[in-house]
Amino acid sequence: MAYVAPFRALRYDPTKVDLPRVVTQPYDKITDQMRSRYYDASPHNLVRIILGKPQPTDHLGENVYTRAAASFQNWRRQGVFLQDPQQSLYQYVQRFQPPGGGAELERRGFIALGKIEDYSDGIVHRHEQTLAKPKADRLELLRATRAHFGQLFMLYSDPAGEVDGILSANSTTDMEIGMEVKDEYGVLHWLQRVSDPGLIGLVRGKMRDKKLIIADGHHRYETAINYRNERRAAPATPVAGVPRERARPDAIVREASSELAPYELVMMTFINMDSPGLVVLPTHRVVHGLESFSADALRDRARSYFSVEEVDPSIDAVRATGILRAAGQAGTAMLGVTADRAFLFDTPRALASNLFQGLSLREQSLDVLQLHKCLLEAVLGISEEAIRDQKNISYVRDAGEAMSRVREGAANVAFLMNPVRMRQVRDIASAGEVLPQKSTDFYPKLLSGLTIYALE
Repeated sequence: MAYVAPFRALRYDPTKVDLPRVVTQPYDKITDQMRSRYYDASPHNLVRIILGKPQPTDHLGENVYTRAAASFQNWRRQGVFLQDPQQSLYQYVQRFQPPGGGAELERRGFIALGKIEDYSDGIVHRHEQTLAKPKADRLELLRATRAHFGQLFMLYSDPAGEVDGILSANSTTDMEIGMEVKDEYGVLHWLQRVSDPGLIGLVRGKMRDKKLIIADGHHRYETAINYRNERRAAPATPVAGVPRERARPDAIVREASSELAPYELVMMTFINMDSPGLVVLPTHRVVHGLESFSADALRDRARSYFSVEEVDPSIDAVRATGILRAAGQAGTAMLGVTADRAFLFDTPRALASNLFQGLSLREQSLDVLQLHKCLLEAVLGISEEAIRDQKNISYVRDAGEAMSRVREGAANVAFLMNPVRMRQVRDIASAGEVLPQKSTDFYPKLLSGLTIYALE
């Protein structure tokens, strides 16, 4: 049973900052170039907290995490962040054009606190594997700041759209005037506070029987689990700048529950997986650093696993996407682009090997599993460990960028894919199975900094 609760979010004071200049994309989507741009945009841009710049003189007592904590405390003290006066849910609407064009879409959801559940409880389901390094980084930040700044993107099933209907029907009578911000990709983000207790109760009641699937934020969710476990085991310790009675690990979230300590909850954005505005993009794989790579060898060895067709090597991203989409109607299809060649891999052959040992038929049918097991591991000889550690693999959303890296000589081959279907994500997660990391890319991203959940 999904436990959802209102909270008093910290939000930027619009009289002190220009909102478009201080909110950011999720931390794991921020490149070095984006970080520099965010730094230049405002001295109060959230990137200074969630992904600060390392300094050559950093040490245990002075580093990106201690600077993040200091900035957070200072901005609260200065009133840059203000806490909402009432327990609230936050309706969150995004309007956008899908990449590649098409009619404008709208995706609706709401922000609230959700109880941190172990996967074994069968309430929260993951669909992707995670990596140790990002979780260690996020845990250090959470320890230092004791706050959640980004949204966990959680999916629930509501074919009739009852939850969105409740929020939309009351949007003009029971909620304050919303705020809007347009991000660097042209996506309009609209947020409205919902503080009516009766309305909140209706939403919580409708969510009570839901199971949740993590769409984006696996590393942050597992970080929240690890932090919760630490706080459960830790003795009461005062926190700098926080009254002692609020710093106790057993202090309760009085605004949300009489039972749960603040670290038992995490900030989530809940979105209906049955809504038409849900867009999943592929994340392409770019292989680099293989000294003995040969396009001919790739083609010949791949024929043991797929039907291989050589296509026009001059194709651009639009044509490549069209070829993939057409071939994918019949099942698995991937496109391999080298510096001067291009190959379509489709129609997987029956295998008598142990490549898919331990994987269900659901998993084996996925393009991304076929790519990892057959082409990356078996054909190119990249170990599962090397893939997991990103030693020879880069993950790129844009097909044109992936192809450019290869054609400019920065990589050996780019493997382009169709997106994973939403029903596949649902079935894999519900069965307790996982995809390789970076298998899905839900678009658009949820902005960081619209609401903040401070544990203390």
